[in-house]
Amino acid sequence: MKINLKLSLSMLAVSAALAAPYTQAQDQQESATTKRVERIQVTGSRINRTSMEGASQVEVIDRDRIEASGFNNLQQILERLPAAGVGTFSTQGNSQDTTANGAAAISLRGFGADSTLVLLNGRRIAVSSFAEGVANTFVDINSIPVAAIERIDILKDGASAIYGSDAVAGVVNIILRDDFDGLDVSASYGGTTGDVSYEETTMNMVWGMKGESSSTTIIMDYWKNTSIMGSEMGQFGNPDQTAQGGPDRRSSRGFPGSFILNGQEVADPDCPPDSLKGTRCVFNYGPFAQVFPEAERAGALILSKRQLTDSIEGYIEIAAQHNRSKAGGAPTPLDADAGLYVPADHPNNPWNERVDINFFRTVDAGPRIWDIESDTIRFVAGLRGDWNQWQWDTSFQKGRSSSMQTGNRSQGWVRTDFLQEQINAGNYNPFGGHVNSPEVIDAITTTLVRQGQSHLTAWDANITGELFEFGDHFISMAAGLEYREEDVFDQPDDQFQRGLIFGTESVQAQAARDQWAAYAEFLVPITYDLELTVAGRYDKYSDFGSTFNPQAKLLWRATDDLTFRASYGEGFRAPSLAQIGLGPSQVSTFFVDTYRCQESGNGCDQLDYTIIFSGSDSLEAEESSNYNLGVVWQATEAFDVSFDYWSITQDNKIDQNDYENVYAAECNDPNSTVCVRHDPLPGETLGGLAELHNSYINFASQKATGLDVSANYKMNLDSLGDLRFGVDWSYLQKFEKNGIDYTGEYEYPAHRWTARTEWSREAMGVSLSFNYIGEFEDYQAPNEVEASKTRMVDAQLLVDLQMRYALTPNMQLAFGASNLLDEKPPVALNSATYGYASSVHNPRGRFVYSKVSYSF
Repeated sequence: MKINLKLSLSMLAVSAALAAPYTQAQDQQESATTKRVERIQVTGSRINRTSMEGASQVEVIDRDRIEASGFNNLQQILERLPAAGVGTFSTQGNSQDTTANGAAAISLRGFGADSTLVLLNGRRIAVSSFAEGVANTFVDINSIPVAAIERIDILKDGASAIYGSDAVAGVVNIILRDDFDGLDVSASYGGTTGDVSYEETTMNMVWGMKGESSSTTIIMDYWKNTSIMGSEMGQFGNPDQTAQGGPDRRSSRGFPGSFILNGQEVADPDCPPDSLKGTRCVFNYGPFAQVFPEAERAGALILSKRQLTDSIEGYIEIAAQHNRSKAGGAPTPLDADAGLYVPADHPNNPWNERVDINFFRTVDAGPRIWDIESDTIRFVAGLRGDWNQWQWDTSFQKGRSSSMQTGNRSQGWVRTDFLQEQINAGNYNPFGGHVNSPEVIDAITTTLVRQGQSHLTAWDANITGELFEFGDHFISMAAGLEYREEDVFDQPDDQFQRGLIFGTESVQAQAARDQWAAYAEFLVPITYDLELTVAGRYDKYSDFGSTFNPQAKLLWRATDDLTFRASYGEGFRAPSLAQIGLGPSQVSTFFVDTYRCQESGNGCDQLDYTIIFSGSDSLEAEESSNYNLGVVWQATEAFDVSFDYWSITQDNKIDQNDYENVYAAECNDPNSTVCVRHDPLPGETLGGLAELHNSYINFASQKATGLDVSANYKMNLDSLGDLRFGVDWSYLQKFEKNGIDYTGEYEYPAHRWTARTEWSREAMGVSLSFNYIGEFEDYQAPNEVEASKTRMVDAQLLVDLQMRYALTPNMQLAFGASNLLDEKPPVALNSATYGYASSVHNPRGRFVYSKVSYSF
């Protein structure tokens, strides 16, 4: 697949043109340039410091650690974090119609991707134009190339008093490489060695020019991966898990199908016995699933800065990224809502009477496939400088994320009116699993387009410095103003709106808003060893209103080796634009139509039903509070260990109203407009369930507590080299949702840890890492969480290995393997469609790779 680099190359040309004034005539400025004291801004604080030490728990993944991981994808790096949890998602299995196909996100502490703030060089990024899970907005981390990253700061603490909305469970701040001098190029290739065939190819270039008064860094990145289909996954690609002791989740939309004949449901006479489920002919859609969709990404970044005067520096950041991927699933599923029928005189009608099509799937038209293209563009320009011992910074930012999904006539998109015309003409045969001719298939299919865009326009200004003397110390302060405009647009094809495309979930949303904010932060050194930091931030939104959030932190250096830290803060998350502006959007959910089953004996099987969601402009902001108690012990120069006990509470959380509650309240009423049913069959009061209407409301709550432990040790082995050890462990003590404790339940393991060992000696190096995900309980539905213990999903330990060798001072080779022991995902039966927990475990298997880097 060839990729269109026109956008990226055009942006690179513009970047170079803008950067030119910064890199020319250096000699004229160098004599007037004075050396400035380096200022460091620690993630989680706006106050510039002389060291990275602060009162918040911040994990730093530096460039060396990124290289040693062997990963060339930010999603792969972040999903290994012990602090990551439910809500972290990637391209793995991400090929539904109600989500952002080809995208990825990080969720800290399991609070969801919309409760984890992702920053780039300390600033916000435009959110993905397509939401995840209908209406959860997020930053697509696939739009940030790994080659451009200098380090990743993970703040494991709430920070709304510093950064505003979304910083509920923490902040991921990605710092880009700059001040680079020279040219680095690298390329890598890797693939799986097991039952599935999967490949990744990457190429990167980093070029920089650095002078006394200016620097410019240009980064170009390319990534490509092939796909893994459900048909390659064996046991883990089949929704019928009865052979493993699990449920059968094959679809009731079958091929052959089922029909309504004289008011009674009947299966196609040619339905295979192993597919007959009551009066339904069920269908195995597993082989059509794109477990890992193919993708291709290319991007370019430029970062440039120049000393304009003795005290003022100008800077720009420009980034452009173009991503292509595929998504899709099984052929079009149809049910009675499509209104299709077969005339009595149809040449293939086995009953010679009119029959209504009840459940059917156009398998002969092929699987439904989306081609997805997304572009992100980001421009930042700013000035920073010194004024009377104060440092100031002001910048302007424009960002855009745009996506387009397209499907053509060869990609399985069936129009119901075209299909009915071909049935009436006797051309399309819907009986017996017959494969119709290509000419007939061409006559019933169409082309589709889904388009989305999100925009971000922002301005900020801040100042930091020493406010006044307090005893023998100075009180430091940071203060700032921010203004932001945002909008999002997600529009499905008009054929969806007209009801001509059936059985495919669709999402639509449109909303816009603006927001002002003011904040202040004070660092008060109470004594030489004890310091207090207090901060507060006021945000005013044009839609839901305003909010104020405070924070306090305490840092006590009890001895030269022992430091205690504590923090408390309050936070919020503004309703997402997708939640506010959500139009009628469809999802499919498996459950039993209990009321109809009890009345007539029909609907007793667990089948997939349509739920339609709509947004609300009356949503309020979510509220949160958090605290952290920690201790850091620097036992020796070679060994340090830290312990942090943390707690996060989130109230008034926006969530989908539980469909079980809506069903219980509405679906026993045949005239309900919320629970809409088909006309009942003879002898019935309740017809088949057509659609269930639902909404997003402020009703949920989440509370989590846990313990983080981190330790590092390094040894000098003299002539044998250097040895380093590190471990990060996260223990989830409690995770409550709406009063129910999910700790140790499905997708919520109590223990997660990573450990790493690195040995280096002159030109050689070896890295060995371990990633552990603890066991958790398997169950079938959320209301069974507190039931007696059932089976357990086993723990998993993955081992990664990398070996590096500097062939020359300029060339380095690396060879490695992720999941070295080729561990399969643990079996999860009840809540997992394909027999494993796809949101927790990766089914790719052993992946081996090689990489070559050269520096000029």
